[in-house]
Amino acid sequence: MSDFDWNHARAFLATAEHGSLSAAARALQMSQPTLSRQVSALESELGVTLFERVGKGLVLTESGRYLLRH
Repeated sequence: MSDFDWNHARAFLATAEHGSLSAAARALQMSQPTLSRQVSALESELGVTLFERVGKGLVLTESGRYLLRH
């Protein structure tokens, strides 16, 4: 786990807290595409989907809720 990218975890946490990629990107002062790539990279690393798109926002999947608890 020494090559784990903590920026991906930070992107996930901000997105979970703010409910959208754009709001999370603003909070972290980064571009929305960059944040989206980081969340997607984490999903790929873990082999799970963490968010489902609902309207203009995002909702945690069961896997996302599990990760957030830890």
